[in-house]
Amino acid sequence: MSIVELVLLAIGLSMDAFAVSITIGLTMKKVTIKKCLIVGLYFGIFQAVMPLTGYLLGTTFASFITAFDHWIALILLAIIGGKMIWEALQKDDDDEDSCEEASLGWAKMLPLAVATSIDALAIGVTFAFFEMNVVFAVLSIGIITLTLSMIAVKIGNVFGTKYKAKAELVGGIILVLIGLRIFLNGIGVINF
Repeated sequence: MSIVELVLLAIGLSMDAFAVSITIGLTMKKVTIKKCLIVGLYFGIFQAVMPLTGYLLGTTFASFITAFDHWIALILLAIIGGKMIWEALQKDDDDEDSCEEASLGWAKMLPLAVATSIDALAIGVTFAFFEMNVVFAVLSIGIITLTLSMIAVKIGNVFGTKYKAKAELVGGIILVLIGLRIFLNGIGVINF
């Protein structure tokens, strides 16, 4: 696998984390480098660890995971997104502070990081079939995901501060749609 192919793979794997990071930024009142780094580290570490785990555990375990990975992603993202939608619909649109600050605690970030990186587990198995430096590959995937996630938080925040309460509703819808896309892709209905 060439470096160009690896970078394209890393960008592709990071797109779910990128979209979720935008939704996190949507609900932040103020973005700091520290907050961006926390989000980036969660997604970057999981995007690096999952393919490494897939590589180490081999094809037997990957075939087991791919049988239900789309269900895990759908359930986690639907629960988190559904909660965001519910909370957004319960708020008064005229309330200046109606958009609740995004939680960056492990209880929220861990399920998001797992849900957006499950597909990377199966990708890791394919690394065994290529003549490549796996450590370099997983570090590249992690760093690219970290960087794109940090940028996405800022992008989301720019729109979130403009649209306040609507941002949480949009963020929840995006999470549910990402979960649905992963699920439909997993069962073979769509292929993207």
